[in-house]
Amino acid sequence: MKEFDYIIIGGGCAGLSLAYELETHKKLKDKTLAIIEPRQEYKKDKTWSFWKMEPHNFDDCVKKSWENFSINIPGNTNHLECKNYPYQSIDSGLFYEKINNVLKENKNISFLKDLKEINSKNSFIFNSVPTIKKNHLNLWQHFCGVEIETKSDFFDEGIFNLMDFDCEQRESVHFFYTLPYSKNKALVETTWLSKMNDNSQKDYDKQIKDYIEKHLNLKNYKITYKEEGAIPLFYPLYEKEGNKINIGTAGGMTRLSTGYTFLNIQEHSRYIRENIENIYNTKKYEISKKYQFLDEIFLRVLNKHPEKMSNIFFKMFKAPPKTVIKFLSNKSNFFEDLTIIFKMPKWTFIRALFY
Repeated sequence: MKEFDYIIIGGGCAGLSLAYELETHKKLKDKTLAIIEPRQEYKKDKTWSFWKMEPHNFDDCVKKSWENFSINIPGNTNHLECKNYPYQSIDSGLFYEKINNVLKENKNISFLKDLKEINSKNSFIFNSVPTIKKNHLNLWQHFCGVEIETKSDFFDEGIFNLMDFDCEQRESVHFFYTLPYSKNKALVETTWLSKMNDNSQKDYDKQIKDYIEKHLNLKNYKITYKEEGAIPLFYPLYEKEGNKINIGTAGGMTRLSTGYTFLNIQEHSRYIRENIENIYNTKKYEISKKYQFLDEIFLRVLNKHPEKMSNIFFKMFKAPPKTVIKFLSNKSNFFEDLTIIFKMPKWTFIRALFY
């Protein structure tokens, strides 16, 4: 059976980002790489959005960028600016096409459907497929989004709505998210933060239809694309092995309080590329312990007091937008952390230390 120097398990965002980082920095010139990915074809299946905190490899895959956003609860809306850190939305179809066009030029890179097709005993493995132990207590961010197109101009394409809590909560945390790509095209997404025990929360099509037609008061539109997913708001099982590193969500690159993963994946990919010659002895890369601790407290509050979360999110964004964005993107300093913390209901969070 054929052997490879490196194996990437999972050819999704994390796996392809790492392969692209290694290839474009000539790290695969004299090394072989197998990417294990069962899908039959690559096509648009996800939308990755984030505040651009630093340069990344995929500006040419950005579908739209915004410098203004809003967050609202029933009866109250906060309009905010993010000019320093524009919010970007990546089209996964463009992302896949860009990377695969580069990778196919290198004969040392092979795509395979199953790990059983090769001998992996002497390879170094980068695994992006999380091992998730089912637990009814675990929190998830689960969502469904549709891209819609209207016949006439309807949206203000200069501002996106990050969170609209003016919707039924069903004893969980629920909000809508709207990204207007143009005056007549937008992504509208229903998002839940819950344990996923209640299947009634998954009537996504009805939720979206009601929101578009009754809340946005938009009747004449057509759906051109749909996506659905679930992000674990807990760290998957991670077993340390000498010849294996977990990447992506499997490697703890998802910020648990937000679900943001894309830029963390890019930073992890750079870290691996910079240390690839000494990869067997490289220290584990992880999101700062500070954010791991703060996220744990935040999720305890969310779990215990879902009814308070819309107001908590709204109060958080009463801090300067630049500060909140840096905090949510793992780039805040101690004083910026304090600014956020002081916006929170203090006793609720202090009690959460002892849950």
